[in-house]
Amino acid sequence: MKIVFFTHPHFLGHQSMPRYANWLARGMEERGHQIDLWSPEGVLSALPLSKGPLKKWLGYVDQYLIFPLQVKKKLKVLPPDTLFVFTDHALGPWVPLVKNRPHIVHCHDFLAQRSALGEIPENVTGRTGKIYQSYIRKGYTAARNFISISQKTQADLHRMLSRPPHISEVVYNGLTRKFAPADDVFLLRKELSGETGINLQAGFILHVGGNLWYKNKSGVISAYEKWRSKSTQQLPLLLVGENPDDILKAQIDSSPFKADIHALVGMPDDFANKAYSAASLFLFPSLAEGFGWPILEAMASGCPVITTGEAPMSEVGGKAAFYVSKLQVDSEQEWREECAALIDRVLGLSVDERLALAAHGADNVRRFHSNSALDSVEEIYIRVADEVLLRRKSELHEQHSNRHQR
Repeated sequence: MKIVFFTHPHFLGHQSMPRYANWLARGMEERGHQIDLWSPEGVLSALPLSKGPLKKWLGYVDQYLIFPLQVKKKLKVLPPDTLFVFTDHALGPWVPLVKNRPHIVHCHDFLAQRSALGEIPENVTGRTGKIYQSYIRKGYTAARNFISISQKTQADLHRMLSRPPHISEVVYNGLTRKFAPADDVFLLRKELSGETGINLQAGFILHVGGNLWYKNKSGVISAYEKWRSKSTQQLPLLLVGENPDDILKAQIDSSPFKADIHALVGMPDDFANKAYSAASLFLFPSLAEGFGWPILEAMASGCPVITTGEAPMSEVGGKAAFYVSKLQVDSEQEWREECAALIDRVLGLSVDERLALAAHGADNVRRFHSNSALDSVEEIYIRVADEVLLRRKSELHEQHSNRHQR
């Protein structure tokens, strides 16, 4: 089968979406399909004078004016049974180009869409942002076939659609990187202490994530402070990810425990792997997620996980995670108390309890095997392509019958 994957342009600097697209493309190629990746080139946005807001707007021209013209030209030479795959529903504006040909849209999270509709007060969207999200929504709602990465994403998708989809399936992401529990936790903590210059030999609390509003990094710091104020333990907090913004820096600087709060920026993947394996617990109280990769990564490393007890975090964590309520603006103090108490409970687990929990987590992670996910995706791709082919044969047969009757 010939499959064309529409992907985000490289000049946007995305990381997770290109990885996802490459995972799909590589998986389908390994299964014997002929694949191609299409994305806009930085024609105007790459010009030397293209900077700041101008670069952004020229990037829109590259994506939504120049690229569609290129696609229309390419479509003329492709066989009619080519399957067109949109690796993210945010690529919706290109869907109408192939809506009458075999196609499917992968859906991740609808946080930007929901924010633009005023459903998420923590993330207010401006006027131009609302227009842009409406443009995206108009595009992907023209599609008939969808794959969502969680039940939560699928539910949001169905609310956005004006008509029932022809095909709508859930395929959880597959864990593509290798994670494993440490052979010797104490030796690994000693190694990390040397790498970071931080004394981690007694253990530490870990958070991995960026500064986006829904990651709730401020809540991580706040919950840690509440736990420290009540506990005799003095485990440090490691924040692995992006450099904290000014608001987070101010929160850390004003903390009575700032000497033990460490933001580690630009760390390689293997550092994160080791940190998961060496951490005393992983704290991930997100307000929302599209999926929640770090939950799986920590579990696969044998690390206890505390996350938010709402989908999709609860879909991913299953019965192997510890859950806290979602942080609400009007009950922040109660949430901090709840989170601190749970941190204390998890840190108080016996060795046998931690071993049993790690085994339970490993069982949960097996639900998200990469090859199994790709097999499910391939089956849906084939079903979409076959149904379109059968429908066309039926239409041709009907046309032939009508001509014969005349």
